[in-house]
Amino acid sequence: MKTTAKKMSVFQLTTMVAANMLGAGIIMLPTNLAQVGTISVLSWLVTAVGALLLAYIFAQAGMFSQIKGGMGGYAEHRFGKTGHFMASYAYSISLIIANIAIAVSAVGYGSEFFGVDLNATQTSQVTIVLLWFAAILNFRGNRFTGQLSNITIWGCIVPVLLIGTIGWFWFSPDTYLAAWNPNDLPFFEAIKQSIALTLWGFLGFESAAANADAVENPKKNVPIATFAGTLAVAVIYILSTNVMAGIVPNTELLNSNAPFGLTFAYMFNDTIANVIMALMIISCCGALLCWQFTLSRVFKNAAEAGYFPKVFARVNSKDAPVRGVFILLAIETILTLFTANDSLRDQFETLVNLAVVTNVVPYILCIIAVPTMMHMSGLEKRRIDRFYFVAVAGVLYCLYAVYACGVDAMLGSAVAVTIGICIYMIRKGWVAYRAQRFQQSID
Repeated sequence: MKTTAKKMSVFQLTTMVAANMLGAGIIMLPTNLAQVGTISVLSWLVTAVGALLLAYIFAQAGMFSQIKGGMGGYAEHRFGKTGHFMASYAYSISLIIANIAIAVSAVGYGSEFFGVDLNATQTSQVTIVLLWFAAILNFRGNRFTGQLSNITIWGCIVPVLLIGTIGWFWFSPDTYLAAWNPNDLPFFEAIKQSIALTLWGFLGFESAAANADAVENPKKNVPIATFAGTLAVAVIYILSTNVMAGIVPNTELLNSNAPFGLTFAYMFNDTIANVIMALMIISCCGALLCWQFTLSRVFKNAAEAGYFPKVFARVNSKDAPVRGVFILLAIETILTLFTANDSLRDQFETLVNLAVVTNVVPYILCIIAVPTMMHMSGLEKRRIDRFYFVAVAGVLYCLYAVYACGVDAMLGSAVAVTIGICIYMIRKGWVAYRAQRFQQSID
């Protein structure tokens, strides 16, 4: 169905990229990083450099790509149709998992805000309601999602900026140093344990590429939104999480379901803390809105390219793939029930590790494909050769991130990817069989 739906501007796309990272990435991170201690600042530095490196690579992909379909289109330049399917499939699986983690974060803040102690079943039920609410809001179309994300992101930006600026008045070097390495982990082990969590905070920089068909002038605006959004978020993350670790004792951060609310309670009072928690809930819901939007676009793009069932490509007058969204919501609902855990922190960390490992698969496929894009665009060989150093560094960083996530996450991701390969091969075989039968009927 052809639509006249308006597309996003570069500012709205940049805001969406930042909202996807900020709202999804930061609100539970202080609690999870407290397990490792403030030595995790070193992981932040490593991850920030790695994320900016990947953002640069994806910016290049956005400029030189000649195939539509976001990351699937990028991968197709080098790996053909199989690469397109695998990049889209792995990315979509990671988004399904990530959306549940984001919704769980919102539930954690909501339970603290309303003073309610939820068990695993109740947490899952509220999480499912949030997932459905955020997805259905996207039925209003591309422009509506972009405009709403421009508003909700301030629910995260305001508290984070306040902590990164005036928070220093409450910062205690003694509190910060006391939390340096509470478990006495070896240096490299401490960095490894927090790499997955910090990389989770940057997942979303690729969402500009995933939503390329929903933005004006994508070849120009996707690279701008990718790099600008990632750079801004890197500064915000490093400042805010480290200031918080110098305000609140590590053991209290470790046991909090709403670390930003707890920090503002230390800085001011419980009333201000409740206001901050309300803002964070709004921001997290806005991020979930953006991620549900991105998930539906990934499925829509892949369906239009012939890799996913056509139902995901059917849209309403606002360019929203309504039928496909309901199928995705059913999958998210089932997975939410399967991952229920009495410990919100443990549930969040399990989902994060699995999402990160699965997300790295399309990253690597796209990185390797960029030199091919450059060659197809007629770029001079000298510039392509220089880019190979960047590409190798990007792949090595991705592999290290996978290693840091642990064996369980790698195994879960391997199972998910293997299922995808089997689906693709069965479908490919079925298409070939039908073509052969058709040819025989003609003969």
